[in-house]
Amino acid sequence: MSTSEPANHEARFWEAEGARIRCLLCPHNCLIATGKRGLCGVRENRGGKLYSLIFGLASSIHPDPIEKKPLFHFLPGTTAVSLGSVGCNLKCRHCQNHSISRASPSEFSLTKVSPGDVVRHAKSWSAESVSWTYNEPTIWHEFTTHASRVAHEAGLRTSYVTNGYISEPPLTELKGVIDAMNVDVKSFREEFYRDVCGGHLAPVLKTCERVAELGIHLELTYLIIPSYNDSIEELGDFVNWVRDSLRTDVPVHFSAFHPDYRMTGMPRTPMKTLDLAFDVARKAGLEFVYIGNVHSGDRDDTFCPACGALVIERDGFSVLMRALDGDRCSACGRSLNMMP
Repeated sequence: MSTSEPANHEARFWEAEGARIRCLLCPHNCLIATGKRGLCGVRENRGGKLYSLIFGLASSIHPDPIEKKPLFHFLPGTTAVSLGSVGCNLKCRHCQNHSISRASPSEFSLTKVSPGDVVRHAKSWSAESVSWTYNEPTIWHEFTTHASRVAHEAGLRTSYVTNGYISEPPLTELKGVIDAMNVDVKSFREEFYRDVCGGHLAPVLKTCERVAELGIHLELTYLIIPSYNDSIEELGDFVNWVRDSLRTDVPVHFSAFHPDYRMTGMPRTPMKTLDLAFDVARKAGLEFVYIGNVHSGDRDDTFCPACGALVIERDGFSVLMRALDGDRCSACGRSLNMMP
């Protein structure tokens, strides 16, 4: 069933400040007047209570290869049922899903879904997991957490594809609820987040570090935009942070930019820049580095860091298991930070 009427579900993570409400879901900490919404556009102050306008309302429901997220070390070769809604808590000028991330709930024909519907969709497509993606899942927190628990009860796993802009208490609540996260680290410079995304870098890095502490499987995506976040110094700072603050076996995906939304005048990412990023990351000691959004030869394959065996061969979203035994290399037994 489709609807253009917003949902009326009381939100969580807020406190009253007089007649206004302070939303505590993400680092913006929006102070919302009566009848107004936060920056994400989907959390509204109604008579002194904060309501989610998208609880159980989906803009997109679709089966995807898990590699499309991209998640290469989480259930490789399987299908995920992917769901998104509308809205976002960042305003990236290069957003590739701007038709939903910038939409208001009343402007979009949304489909009503229950947690049971999510499970039924997954089963009908023989999916092994549920992925909250397309727009920012953080702002859909009340529904994604509830539906993910139901999905777990049905034997499904769950993932977030996220910008990482979430506060500590709701993030901690994801332990045991969300099994894997791909966090989009958009740049390693504060000015990029301020000028291009309308946010801050530090909370995203803190999210990544906390996800690792919580034991949620973590992969990172870094979209390389020519002349914005592609200097060798910035790439070096990023990969050194992954090595020193996370772990060397955290998978990192360097993705090619294509012009979109408010950055249509920018060129695509040259292959030589993607190769440079790959080489910088490998020289820094990162063990699983991938290039995405382009044909990259074997640079989207998984190799064992210990013996060099080709473990998983990929061609687009086609996956061929070569030397994988559970979460280890079948050639030498080395752990691969894999969730099979």
